[in-house]
Amino acid sequence: MGDQMAYALVTPYTIQKSRTGAVLSRLLGRTSAELIAAQVFAPDAELADTYARHIRPVADPVDEWHRQLIREYILQNFGPDANGRRHRVMMLVFRGRNAFDEVNETVGRLRISNNTGETIRDTYGDLVRNPDGSLRYFEPAVITADSAEMVTADLKLWLDFAARAPALLENICEYEHADRVQQTLVIIKPDSWRQRSSRPGAMIDMFSRTGLRIIGCKACRFSVRDALEFYGPVKEVLSRKLAPGIGTQAREFLEARLNFRFPPGTEKVLTEAVGVPYAEDQFERIVEFMSGVRPSACRPEDLGRPGKAKCLVLVYEGEDAVLKIRDVLGPTDPTKAPDGTIRREFGSDIMVNSAHASDSPENAKREMAILKMHEGNLSPLVQEALKDF
Repeated sequence: MGDQMAYALVTPYTIQKSRTGAVLSRLLGRTSAELIAAQVFAPDAELADTYARHIRPVADPVDEWHRQLIREYILQNFGPDANGRRHRVMMLVFRGRNAFDEVNETVGRLRISNNTGETIRDTYGDLVRNPDGSLRYFEPAVITADSAEMVTADLKLWLDFAARAPALLENICEYEHADRVQQTLVIIKPDSWRQRSSRPGAMIDMFSRTGLRIIGCKACRFSVRDALEFYGPVKEVLSRKLAPGIGTQAREFLEARLNFRFPPGTEKVLTEAVGVPYAEDQFERIVEFMSGVRPSACRPEDLGRPGKAKCLVLVYEGEDAVLKIRDVLGPTDPTKAPDGTIRREFGSDIMVNSAHASDSPENAKREMAILKMHEGNLSPLVQEALKDF
């Protein structure tokens, strides 16, 4: 078969129980499909009603009974509750050869088995009956398209909602200490997307130990311009910290090779001649790592175009969010990170260190503005992909 589109909707209960990362790990680790877009929604009653009606009736009475469970679940759990409180749903959109078949096989059938953990639904979903066979409890964990033919229609329905819905779900969650609530930005960096891997989900699963809520999510490719702005403050720090040391190393190396002691002031000259260019090259490497394009090799007209390297960006919200996320992430240098932190588990070096997290509420706002987290990008990415179907 050729390329297919597929989606998975992580249910409000699964998100509430912080199982999002574990679900994503299964989807990324067990399918070859590419995650092309992601967004967190807070559906209204109209979307819930229309989406439930997309689950078409079938002749088989047993299958139809399970489909009716899904319709009722969507109506009861996707829309606002009796108090008008909305619930978070995360949409993950995939594309690839046999994407629909692989995603649905990984998610599992509606006839949930409580005896195995083979599929996502078998592991995180529940279908419990009373002794008389009637339904006691049902939780599907993840919802997918009714059929491969319905994927496009379902996606268009959610895209219509995305056009009028916020991409960042502020004022959705409730907190005991509202004055301590912060938002912080997390980036699952490109090194986790170079091959089929469950790592991105595993990291999100580790972040879930903070108890913070995901209120925004997008798959993106940094443009060179965005990467230059995002990491702009790092450039001066690199020059200040690296250049003098490189100047010293250059002097010591040359003196040893030439068996000659340089006069005073030489080290300063070497710092400017060698140290500063070295620091600038390190900054270029960071931008290239995040965007997939080296700034000095990028044409001016291409500066604003999406780069070649993929990231997943999330916004977490909650009490003392910045500190909690950074504690789980660990220090910049993975070799100095404590055991059990994300960078210790998944990082390689100071640059290829698995993930980024804002270091202050102020920087979180700056970074969210650069990446336009309030706008989201699921609609344009999915619309572009749907042109081929």
